[in-house]
Formats: sequence, C-alpha cells, structure tokens
Amino acid sequence: QAILCLPRPFDCSQKNAVLVPVAALGVGGMLLYWLRSGRKIKTIDMGDGWWGAGERPPKGKEDTSIRPFKIETSDKEIEDLHQRLDRFRFTPHVEGAAFHYGFNSSYLRKVVAYWRNQFDWRKQVEELNKYPHFHTTIEGIDIHFIHVKPSYVPHGQAVRPLLMVHGWPGSFYEFYKIIPLLTEPAKHGLNEGDVVFEVICPSIPGYGFSEASHQKEFDSIATARIFHKLMNRLGFKEYYLQGGDWGSRITTNMAQMLPQSVKGLHLNLVFIHTQGLGKMIRAMLGAYVPWLVGFSREDARRFYPFMQKNVFDILRESGYLHIQATKPDTAGCGLNDSPVGLAAYIMEKFSTWTDKSFLHKDDGGLESKYSLDELLTNVMIYWVTSSIVSSMRYYKENFSKDPRIHNRVGVYVPTGIAAFPQEIVHVPRVWAKDVYKNIITYTYMPRGGHFAAFEEPKLLAQDIMQFVQKVEQL
Repeated sequence: QAILCLPRPFDCSQKNAVLVPVAALGVGGMLLYWLRSGRKIKTIDMGDGWWGAGERPPKGKEDTSIRPFKIETSDKEIEDLHQRLDRFRFTPHVEGAAFHYGFNSSYLRKVVAYWRNQFDWRKQVEELNKYPHFHTTIEGIDIHFIHVKPSYVPHGQAVRPLLMVHGWPGSFYEFYKIIPLLTEPAKHGLNEGDVVFEVICPSIPGYGFSEASHQKEFDSIATARIFHKLMNRLGFKEYYLQGGDWGSRITTNMAQMLPQSVKGLHLNLVFIHTQGLGKMIRAMLGAYVPWLVGFSREDARRFYPFMQKNVFDILRESGYLHIQATKPDTAGCGLNDSPVGLAAYIMEKFSTWTDKSFLHKDDGGLESKYSLDELLTNVMIYWVTSSIVSSMRYYKENFSKDPRIHNRVGVYVPTGIAAFPQEIVHVPRVWAKDVYKNIITYTYMPRGGHFAAFEEPKLLAQDIMQFVQKVEQL
C-alpha cells in the first residue's frame, strides 16, 4: 500500500484525512452509547390494571370525575356497635402477663367500657370531616383521599404538593395532627425556609373508605400506579412523597416507576433485602468495629445486640404478618364480626410498635402517647367500612411475589430518611444506600416509633421540611 501511494501522495493523505476522523467518530459514538446505556436508570414498568367487578369499560367511557365525599353515621350503626360491645365475653388474663401475651384483657375491659359509655362517634365523625374528602374512580375502584390546601400563602411563595401514604393497621387519620403543621407551618412555630405544602392523603385500596380490589394480585406496585394516576388527575406533574410502613413501600415503588414525577421521597421506615453472606459478615463485624462496615456509633447502639433486636424482637412482633401473608380471610372474618376483637388486634400494635418497653405495662402504655378517642377513631374507620379483611389481604398479595423485585431497581430521586429509635427494625444509612442511591438527609430522630406522624407529628414535620428545603436548593 505504501508503494502504491508513492506516486500519489496527495490522494493517500486525502483518504487518511477522511478515514481517521470517521473512524474516531465511530469509536467515540460507540463509547458514548456504552456509557449512556450503562447510566440508564432502570425503572419499574408502570403497566396498567383493572380491579373493579366485571369487565373494564371501553377507553374513554370510564368515570374520571373527582367527587366530594363526606363521612356519615347513623343511629342504626351506633346501636349495632353498642349491642355488640354489650355482649363482650371477657377472658381473664394470666397474672403478671402485662402485654407479653398480647392485649391485656383486664385493660381491654376498661377500653370497652369507655368505648360503650363515653366515646362519641358522632363527634369523631365531625373531626374526620374537618378536612375535605373526595372519591375518584381509578382502574375500576373508588379511591378515597383528603386534599388539604394552605388557608393563606404569602405572595410569591410556592406551594409544594405532598402525597402522604399510611400503612397497616393505620389510616389516613394518622396524618390529622401533622397536616396543619405542613400546610400552615408559621402558625405552629415551624418556619423552615418558608416551605409550605398542600397535602394529599389517600386511603390504600381496601383500607377505610377506599374500595377494595375485586381481583387477585393487587399489590404495592398496582397501588403506586393508581396513586400516580391520582396525582396526575389532580393536575400535578411533579410532587413530593412521604410514607412509613406500607406507605414506604408504595411511595418507593412510585419513585422507581416514574422518577421524573417525584421531586423527593421522604420515609420514616426503610425496607431492604437483608439476606446474603456479605450483609451477615458486615453485621458480625459491626458489633466490634462498626466504623469498618460504615456503621455510626448510633447505628451500633440501635442495631445490637443483633440477635435480640433483629431476630427475637421481630419474630415476637411479626406473628400477624405470617397469618395475613398466608390465610388472611380466616382470622379476618372473626375480626370483622367482633368490634372488641378488632380493637384488641389493632390497638396492640399501637403499644409495642410505639415503644418496645410498653410490653411490660399492664395498659400497654397506650394512653401515654395517644388518647383513647384517637385510637378508637382509627379502629372505627376499619369497623364501619368492614375493611379489616381486605386490609389484611394486602399482605398476601404482596408476599406471594418475590419481594426482592423492589430492591433490584434503585431509587435515584432525592431521598430523606427519618430513623426513629423505637421503629421495629433499624436500617443504617450505609445499608439504605444499596437501594436509595441519592440520600439527601438521614436523621437519627431523638424519640418515637412506628406511627411517626400520629405520635411525633412536630418532629416528623420538621424533618420533612428540612429535607424539602435541601432538595429545592439542589
């Protein structure tokens, strides 16, 4: 080739002048494609669904209206409840049992007496109706939500939409104390960078006033899609999310599904996959050299002794989960028929999930953090809607599938985590980063447990505001 080029050096150099840039451009393009494909964010497929009874109507024929809704009661409903409470069959407790065997039956007798003679359901219905309630039909089922806007917004100040999602055995009512702190922070001494929210709190389908799915396999991913559709129907393109318990799983799925719509994700409970040899070795080493595995001193304090806090305590508190994840309808039918059984089953969780030491108290420590009116109002939401069975089924629908799917897709939206010390399980920041790739704030909360918004609304509101303020400055 060199010899052939000798008589025509100009032609050969001309060819090289063309071929070299073309080759470089081709290699560069391939390299750029490889880099971009490696950086592409994996998401959960949004898909679609139909959970109503019967066949799905033709496209464009579905009712997409947003309808005002009001909670109501009647003499008949209250009389039926009172008759059932009057027939309460007392079971003597074991002496010295406190809450070690579950809900202490002597204390339950006091709760039932208060429920029957002093609790005013009509008054609590008025309290529930103080915020605007709505229904809208999505994928064949009626979705209930409350939507609270600030009463006053200073000129030029932006209002951030915030979707807050409850868990089990809670309800939208858990957020009643935190809503005014978020929508009118200045009134409550919370002026965190002038962050103001309008708050949307839906009921998970099958919980409270949201219709249950009529079909099998309704899980957190289906719920995430429905809640994205709800926010879109309300006219929001971008929004913040907050959740604990099932609310954490649902809002995480929402961030994995449509990250472009989620400005930020704030959680007060983190679910991660903790199995595997690597994590077990790190957990063992962390007891002796926590810094070596990325644990802080506070992580070590909350995480150890490992077997007690991560095995024995969880086994003691998770019996309900095994029932609900396998055959929820059997136990659920009994709870749906007995208000006393329902109250014991639900309120027991508000004892030990609020503070593990409450296990040793005869009254479960319930009234040290909540009032009986608050606890019974939450129970009544399940009772008057007959939703305990469908709420329990949610476990079966979610646990019947491989739970690792939720950890295979990373969360890249800005994330804030509020780690409450009495939460059922502690997840160190270094472990949370396996799934949540963009943690903006991670706060070791000074007190509080599983029902953060219900128990420590001011602490949670402050943390949400500080997180959002940081996200807005990015």
